Parts: sequence; C-alpha cells; structure tokens
Amino acid sequence: MSDVTPWSEVLQLLGGATGETLYMVGVSTLLAVLGGLPLGVLLHLTSPVGLNPRPVLYRVLGVVVDVVRSVPFVVLLVILASFTRLLIGTSIGSTAVIVPLTIGAVPFFARLTQNALREVSFTVVEAAITTGSSRLRIVWTVLLGEARAALVGAVGVTAVALIGYAAMAGAIGGGGLGTTAIQDGYQGYDDRILWGSVVVLGVLAFALQLITDLAAKLVDRRRTANG
Repeated sequence: MSDVTPWSEVLQLLGGATGETLYMVGVSTLLAVLGGLPLGVLLHLTSPVGLNPRPVLYRVLGVVVDVVRSVPFVVLLVILASFTRLLIGTSIGSTAVIVPLTIGAVPFFARLTQNALREVSFTVVEAAITTGSSRLRIVWTVLLGEARAALVGAVGVTAVALIGYAAMAGAIGGGGLGTTAIQDGYQGYDDRILWGSVVVLGVLAFALQLITDLAAKLVDRRRTANG
C-alpha cells in the first residue's frame, strides 16, 4: 500500500483534473447543442404534430437517434476509438474523449429539444400561422422562443450527464477526474484522491444543475409575465 498523499498534493492534482473535466464537458456540451438543437427541431417539424409532417423521415431519424442513445457510453468509447484516432490522432486523452462524448450527447439533446418543443402550446403556433409568419420565423420566434426555458434546462441535464460520461472515460485513460479517481485513487490505494475526486464530481454536477436551473428561471417568459 502506498503512502498517504499530502492534502496539498491532492488538491493540486484535483485542481488540474477538474480543469480537464470542465474542458471536456464544456466543449462537448457546446457541440451537442450545436448538433442536437437542429436535429431536435427537425424531429419535431417532421413528427405527426409538426408543421411539416414527414412520416418516413421522422421514423428514420427517430431510429438513428434512439439506436445511438441506447449504446452504453463505455461501448461507444470502444467502437469509436478508430474514428477518434483518425480524427484527432489519438484515442486517449481529454481532447480525444470529446469525440465520443459529443456523438453520444447529440441524440440525447435532440430528444430533449423535441420534447421541449412539443410542450409549446399549439394555440400560439396557430396564431403565428394565421398572421402569415414564415416557417423559419415560427421556428425561431415561436417554438424556440416559447421553449427557451426548457431548452436551457435541457442544456443543464446534458452537461450533468456528460460529467458522468467523462468520468467513465477515465477507465481508458480519458483524463480528468475519472482517470485521477481510477488510476491515482483506486489503483494507487489512495482514499484521499479517490473520495476527493468523487466529491468534486458531485459538486460540479450540483453546481451546473443549479446554474442552469437559475438561468432557466431567468429566461422563462411565463414567470416574467406573471411577475
């Protein structure tokens, strides 16, 4: 059994690992929103209750989204290793992990987007159609505008999920708090590092959820109107 690591070294180690985790989660969340938002809008528009129902396209997109979402992230890491290596030059490290994190998160956020848009009152959409608004304007102003609080909340849910995924990536040298917990903590028989990593992961998840919940309240039109 190894000697106990001094707290000063533990904090320094956790600080660097936390930065790597925030980097992975931040970039992959941004890319997930950029990819998942238009995909979620397309799913909603082509659905039976959408502005432009396309049953075949909707089913095809739905199957692809659900299949990717159903793959466990650890498995996704393995099957995408060659693609990540081709794209980044390596399949190990915090930058490389962003690839499977993003691919796993895009369909996840797309479904959350679709659910958020589905909750927009059809009366509001119908009113916009009656006034002659273009489809693009309806999507941008009415659908996304009315669902913005739910969408902000969806970003928070996605970011918190990605914290867990990023920690799983530590099992194959993905960097960040996951790698620190497994290699330096568990395999190094150092409880300070192990439990310190767990605590920091929990704090990060709680803080991100709290921030996005507050942001969702700030942009909620209904709360603003009632206030």
